[in-house]
Amino acid sequence: MTGKNRVAAALMASVAFGAAWGSAALAEEGDAIVVTARLREEDPQEVPAALSIVSGDALTRTYTVNVNQLSQLVPALNYSSANPRNTSFTIRGLGSSVVAVSQANDGLEPGVGFYVDGVYHARAATAAFDFVDIDRVEVLRGPQGTLFGKNTTAGAISMTTKAPRFDWGGEAELSYGSRDFMQAKAAVTGPIAGDVLAFRLSGSVTRQDGYIWNVARQEHQNNLHNDAVRGQLLFQPSSDFSFRLIGDWANFQNNCCAQVHVRVAPTLKAAAQQYASLAANAPGGAYAPPSTNPYDRLSDNDAPLGVDTNEGGVSGTAQWTLGGTTLTSISAWRFWNWDAANDRDYTGLHIQSTQHIPSRQDQFSQELRIGSNTPARLDYVAGLYYFHQKIVGHPISIYGPLATYWLLPASATRTSALLDGYQTNGRTDFRSESFGIFGEATWHVTPRLALTGGIRYTYEEKDGAYDVRTFGGVAPTAALQADQQSILRAQSYSVHAGDGSASGRANIAYDLADGVMAYMSFAKGQKSGGINMSGLPTNSSGQAVLATAVVKPEKNTTWEGGFKTRFLGDALTVNIDAYRTEVTDFQANVVDNSATVALRSYLANIPKVRVQGIEFDASARVGTRLILRASGAYSDGNYVRYPNGPCPIEKTGSGTARCDLSGKAMPGLPKWVGSAGGEYHQPLGLAGREGELVLRADAMTRTRIFGDATGSAYTIIRGYTLVNGSVGYRSGGWEVAVFARNLFDKDYMQNVTVQAGNSGLIVGTPSDPRTIGVTLRTAFGG
Repeated sequence: MTGKNRVAAALMASVAFGAAWGSAALAEEGDAIVVTARLREEDPQEVPAALSIVSGDALTRTYTVNVNQLSQLVPALNYSSANPRNTSFTIRGLGSSVVAVSQANDGLEPGVGFYVDGVYHARAATAAFDFVDIDRVEVLRGPQGTLFGKNTTAGAISMTTKAPRFDWGGEAELSYGSRDFMQAKAAVTGPIAGDVLAFRLSGSVTRQDGYIWNVARQEHQNNLHNDAVRGQLLFQPSSDFSFRLIGDWANFQNNCCAQVHVRVAPTLKAAAQQYASLAANAPGGAYAPPSTNPYDRLSDNDAPLGVDTNEGGVSGTAQWTLGGTTLTSISAWRFWNWDAANDRDYTGLHIQSTQHIPSRQDQFSQELRIGSNTPARLDYVAGLYYFHQKIVGHPISIYGPLATYWLLPASATRTSALLDGYQTNGRTDFRSESFGIFGEATWHVTPRLALTGGIRYTYEEKDGAYDVRTFGGVAPTAALQADQQSILRAQSYSVHAGDGSASGRANIAYDLADGVMAYMSFAKGQKSGGINMSGLPTNSSGQAVLATAVVKPEKNTTWEGGFKTRFLGDALTVNIDAYRTEVTDFQANVVDNSATVALRSYLANIPKVRVQGIEFDASARVGTRLILRASGAYSDGNYVRYPNGPCPIEKTGSGTARCDLSGKAMPGLPKWVGSAGGEYHQPLGLAGREGELVLRADAMTRTRIFGDATGSAYTIIRGYTLVNGSVGYRSGGWEVAVFARNLFDKDYMQNVTVQAGNSGLIVGTPSDPRTIGVTLRTAFGG
C-alpha cells in the first residue's frame, strides 16, 4: 500500500468509525431536514423506506457540481456516462446502465426516474448539467409510482430547487482552481408585490480546461463549458393557494468526449485481424498510440470532437388547501437538443470520420393529485398522470480510407477503398404517451403501528419509425455488397406498441421504542416496454426481423426490511436495511443464431436477474463542533438466466458469438461501496469580528466492477478510493475556503469501451485529476 493509500484508508476508517452512530440525512449546521418522498414534509426518520437525502448546503460544501459527483455521497446510486447523451443512472445496480445497454437507443425508458421540482425528465442526459440553486436531493430506492409521477422500477432521484421568498435575500459564490477551473453561482430573491408575488433568479457558469491532451489536434479535450439559468415567480394571494411558475435553460458546449488507449485484449479473430498486426502493418506506416498508459491522458483522435447540447422548459405548480386536503396540479413542457461529433475508432487512424445522432426531444406532462395534509388516522394521496414525448434523431456515420483495412478481412478481390466515404444518413422518429392512475394510503392502526398500501395502473402507447439510407464508398459488385452491409446497412421500418400494467406496494412499520422503528415492505413495479430505434437484426434474405422491434416490459419484485433509529436527543442516528429484488424479462442485448435471425446482437429480454444487499446510513453530532456521517452498501447482483448473451471480447471472432452468461455478475455494480465525511467548526475571531474555522473531509471507496455486460476480464474497472477536503473561514455573511477534489490525485477509469470490429482494442475515460482551488461565498437576507 502506498503512502497516499494509507492516508486515504486511515481517513476513511476514522471517519466511518465516528459516524457509526449517525443520521441518514446529510444535514449541515444542525439544519432540520425534511423530505417529501411521501408528498408531505416529514422527518426522514419517520419514513419507513430506504432513502438518502442530501441538502443543498451539503452539495455546496462538498463541492458536488453535478449528478456524477452526487454518486460519491450516495452509495446506492451509480452514474455512468461515456458522453452526455449516453448517460444513465442505476440504483442498487438496476436501471438502464450504459455498460449494458446504450442509452442512444431513444425507444427505451430509464429505470431510474429523474425529477426536478416534481417534473419528470424522460432523458437521463438532461441530468448531466450542473446543479443550480438546489434545496435538497432525495434518492428513493426500489419501485416508484404509487405516490407521484411516472412509474419506475429501480428508484427515483428527486431534486427540489430553492423557492422564491417574500423577503429580500441572495447568495453568490466564485471559485477558481486547477486547469483554470472557474465557477460562478448567484441567486437573488425578493417581493414584487408585497406578500402576494415574489421572484427568484439564479444561474451558474462553469469553465475548466480539458484534462486529455490530443497530440494530433494539439488541443485539450474533455473540458467544462456549462451555463445555466433559472427564473421563478411565486403567486400566493392567500394561505390556502399558491402558484409557482419556473422557467429554466442550460447549455453544455464542450470539446469532448475523448477516450484513451487502455489495453489490448486477445480475440478469436485471425492474427492478421487483431490489433497488434493491424497497427503494425497499417497502410502509410506502423501505428502506435501516443501512450499505452491511460493515466498519461494522451489521445490522437484525428476527427474533431464536440458536444453542443441544451435543455430547458417551463413548469407551473398550483396548490389549493381545502381544510385537511391539498389539491396539486403540475403542468410542464420541456425540450432537449443534442448535437455532437465523435471519433468512434478512438485512434489516430482514418477508420471512421464521424458518428453522431443530432436529436430533438420535446415532452409534456400533467399531474393532478389530491392528498391529506395533516396527521390523521388515515393519510392518503391519489392522482392522475399524463406524459407525452417526441424524439426526432438523424443518425450519421461516415467511414474513412482505412475502414476496409481495419474492419474487413484481407481479400484479393476487395478494393481497399470499398468503405472509404461509405456512410449512413437517416431519420428516427419516436413518440410515446403514458396515462397513469395511482393512490396510496397509510392507516395508523395504533400510535406505534402503521400499515401502508398503494396501487397504480399505467397504460402506454409507443410508435417508432426508423429510416436509414446508405451511400458513398466504391460502388460494389453484388459479391462485395455484403461486405459493406456487414458494417452499415440501409433499413426502414415502423412499429407500434401498447401495453397496460398494474403495480403496487405494501408496507408495515412499527415503533419498537421511542426513536426505534422497524419496517418491512413488498413492491411490484414495471418498466414499460420499448422499441428498438438503433436498427434491427435481419433474416437470411437481408430483411429486418420486425418481431425483434418491440422489447417487452421489465417486471420488478422487491422485498425490503430495515430499522431506523435515533438516540441521544437526535444527535445520533443509524439506519440499516436489507433488500432482495428479482427482475423478469430484463432488458438487455441478446444474440440469436437461429435460422430466422442473422447472427447479430440486439436489444431484447432475458429471463431473470437478481440483486440483493445490505445498506446503512448514519450520522452523529459530537458536541457543538463536530459532525460526522457515513453510509455504505454491500450488493450482490447476478444474471440468473441469460442464455443468449454477447460473448466477452476474448471469446469473440469475426462473427457475433453467443455465450451463456447465466450466473455472471451484473456490470457496473460494485460489491462494496462506502462514503464518509466530517466537518469540524472552531470559533476564531479576526480583527475584532466573530468567526469560525471550518475543516471538512469526505471520502468514497468502491470495489471493482465489470465495465461491460459480458463479464470480460479485460473490461474490469479496478476499485478506488477518493478523498476530497476543504479548509475555510466564515464570518458574518461571507466565507473563504481552499478546497481539493481528488486530494491524492488518484488514477482510476470512469468507463471502458470495446472498439467496434473486435480488433481487441479497449479504450476508456480516465479519472479527472486533482483540482485545488479557492472559493469566496457571500449571502444576505432571507
